[in-house]
Amino acid sequence: MFEVRPYPELSWSLSRHKTMLTCSRKYAYDYYISHNGWISSADPLAKQTYRLKKITNLEMHFGSVVHDLIYQTIQASLKNQPILSEQAFIDEIRRHLNRGFIESTKKEHLWQNRPKHYTMLHEIYYSQTGSLPEAKVKKITDRLHRTVSNFFSSKTFTDVRSKEYMEFVESETFRYMKTEEAKVYIVMDLVYKDLNRDKWVIVDWKTGKSSDEDRNQLALYALYLLQKHNIESLDDIIIRNEYLVDGTHVEHQLTDQDLVNVQHLYQISMEQMKLFLEDGSQNRPLPIDQFPMQDDPRVCARCNYQELCFPPY
Repeated sequence: MFEVRPYPELSWSLSRHKTMLTCSRKYAYDYYISHNGWISSADPLAKQTYRLKKITNLEMHFGSVVHDLIYQTIQASLKNQPILSEQAFIDEIRRHLNRGFIESTKKEHLWQNRPKHYTMLHEIYYSQTGSLPEAKVKKITDRLHRTVSNFFSSKTFTDVRSKEYMEFVESETFRYMKTEEAKVYIVMDLVYKDLNRDKWVIVDWKTGKSSDEDRNQLALYALYLLQKHNIESLDDIIIRNEYLVDGTHVEHQLTDQDLVNVQHLYQISMEQMKLFLEDGSQNRPLPIDQFPMQDDPRVCARCNYQELCFPPY
C-alpha cells in the first residue's frame, strides 16, 4: 500500500550525483522540495517544484521518444510481432515531437494540473514566444533520419533480429542495487546473452555525444549484472554503447579497477549528500537556504527552476 512520507527515501544514482555537483539548489528542488508534489493535498511550493521538475527540453524530449520507440520495436521483434518500417518509425517520432510542441503551447493548463502526463518544453515555458529556436529545430531535424537509419542497421538490432543467437534478459527496467546506506538506481536499455560468444551484453543507446561519465555508468551496469546473475568474471560481460547519430558502436571490456573507481565515487558522493541532511535517520534536508545556488548564468539559463530562484517580483 502506498504510504505518504514527509521525506523521500535516500537513494543514489549517477544522475543524482551529477545534479548535486552541478547545483546544490537544483539538487534540493529535484530530490526534496518536489517530494509529494504530485499529491493533491501537497503544499503549493511542493506542487510548483514538482511541476517544474517535469519540464524537459527539445534534445531530451527527442532522446526520450527515440528510446521509447526502440524499446517498443525490440519488444515487438522478440515477440515475433510486426515492427515499424524506418519511415513509419520516423513518422512516429515526428508525431510525438509535434504533440509535445502542441501540449507546450496550447495545453499548458493541462500540464499545470497533470505535469507527469503532458509535455512542457523548456524552450517554450521560459521564452513565452510560442515558438522553438530555429537552430534547435534544425539540429533535431538533421539527426532524425540518421538516428533511425543507424538504429535499424545497428549491431544490437541485428543481434535482436537473429534470435537464435541471443537470449533476452531485460530492457528499460528501473532496477536498483542495495547497499547498507541506500538503494543505487540503474536503468539499463537492454541486456542479453550472446550465445555465440557466451557473453553477457549490456547495451546503452546514445542519441547524443559520448561523455567522460560513460565509463562510470557502464561500471555500475556491470556491478548490477555481477550481483544479480552471480557472474563469476568481468570477462564474461561486454558493454556496448550504440551511438545513433554517427552510426558507430563501441564495446568496452571493463577492469576490476573500473569497479573500484565507481564504488569509491559512490562513497564520496554519499558522504557529500549526507552533509545536506538535518536528520539522517529521516532523510530530512537542511533548510533550502543551506543549498547554495549556482553562480554560472549559463547553467541557470538551462535550469527548470528559474522562476523559483529568480522570481519576477
